[in-house]
Amino acid sequence: MKFQKYLLGLCIILLVSSCKKNTKINVTLLQLNDVYEISALEGGKVGGMARVKTVYNKLLKENPDTYILMAGDFLNPSLLGTLKYKGDRIRGKQIIEVMNALPVKLATFGNHEFDLKYPDLQKRLNESTFDWVSANAKHNVNDSINLFYKIQNNKKKALFETYILNINQKNKEFKIGFLSLTIDSNKKDYVNYEERITSAKRVYKGLKSQTDLVLGFTHLTKASDRELLKKFPNVPLIMGGHEHTNMFLTEGNSHIAKADANAKSVYVHRLQFDTKTKKTTIKSTLVFLDSTVAQNSQILKIVNKWNAIQEAQLKGVIKNPEAVVYDSKIPLDGRDTPIRSVQTNLGQIIAKSMFVASKKQADCAFVNGGSIRLDDVLVGEITGVDIFRVLPFGGSVYEADVKGQLLKEVLGFGQNAAGTGAYLQRYNANFENGKWLVNGKIIKADKTYHIVLSDYLMKGFDIPMLKPSNPMVLKVYKPIMTDTTDIRADIRKTVISFLKSDK
Repeated sequence: MKFQKYLLGLCIILLVSSCKKNTKINVTLLQLNDVYEISALEGGKVGGMARVKTVYNKLLKENPDTYILMAGDFLNPSLLGTLKYKGDRIRGKQIIEVMNALPVKLATFGNHEFDLKYPDLQKRLNESTFDWVSANAKHNVNDSINLFYKIQNNKKKALFETYILNINQKNKEFKIGFLSLTIDSNKKDYVNYEERITSAKRVYKGLKSQTDLVLGFTHLTKASDRELLKKFPNVPLIMGGHEHTNMFLTEGNSHIAKADANAKSVYVHRLQFDTKTKKTTIKSTLVFLDSTVAQNSQILKIVNKWNAIQEAQLKGVIKNPEAVVYDSKIPLDGRDTPIRSVQTNLGQIIAKSMFVASKKQADCAFVNGGSIRLDDVLVGEITGVDIFRVLPFGGSVYEADVKGQLLKEVLGFGQNAAGTGAYLQRYNANFENGKWLVNGKIIKADKTYHIVLSDYLMKGFDIPMLKPSNPMVLKVYKPIMTDTTDIRADIRKTVISFLKSDK
């Protein structure tokens, strides 16, 4: 009798144990996007890839199935990228080394990856040890459309059009598919962009049939991400980039997550998949990388190496790049969101420096906010290096005689472009009571105005109607590039000269 009771008890224990059998698989995805600087910002207080490594290591202890994802825009622009190392432009080589060391698991293209000329992009692809995926951005070679590829160990390997992450835990499997799309805002001959919804429809069905879960992994505008979720409501989460500011948006029953640029924050997505019910729950947490997060010594060593290279190279461009050119008692705001949305004191300093450098009496000056890439605040002692960080693209300062009608159209276009790189930081041009004023007076349509602007804008970029071929552009004045005394040849020298004179 006692033995029978023992067997019964044992059976009950085994039954309960079987019922309690864990059917859950946990996966953690650490999301980065729009990382242009490998160093920490604001005097080392926030951001920096060394802090990303610290967060990753902590998550890895929590769950060995933790993976880093980069949602586009990292190869360009940066001050380092414009400099030379061993005879070649760096062009993102520094961040590839850091991403390899983190290590990043998967990346998608952002629009700024295609700032690079194709040979430079191919070098970066070859150097990367992580995977790349894109459904709609393909390699165009003589009108033949193929996947981009990397060459390693003399072997050519195509990048992924779709990507499946296989997770195995205790003989249980969880397959995550990534639907990846890139904004088509950077047209290059070597890139072919398939229309994004067409691409998504083409690859989604296959992903759905092969995986337990499909996630979006994009570099699109938030409006385009919303459109994607409306077409594919069964995608519960899009991990995206492009806007530079953290956001967590809801569309139906799905979400869009974007972290702050330059690793000021990262998104941590904890996924739990039930192998029995086939359901997945996702918990997304925004983690700010501030001074409370230590910088990992391994990554910091790589960062410091590249910073030393930067300092050495800048000495060949300007004398004493570390010399103080201005001591600001108030913070000069070069953060990405304000610089693309409102007039900031740093933006106005840049525009005023251009205005002052004009060879003729100018009426107003302006520069597109997208050319100001600091995403930081400058305060206290400001060096030449800081100004190069503010304006890594460089470029010349142009002057032009234009009709007032065109000037109003240009200023209005820039104002309406708030939130994008086409927003104009201005000097001596204001919008009051529904009217544009220059020199405190309403702009007259038939009057000729002398304006100062960046060469980038004068080429028709960002402001489409502003180009020499427009009949309302009467004359364009360019700096003499061989004249070493003409500070207009490089906008950074223009700003440095102005700040020095304003001490």
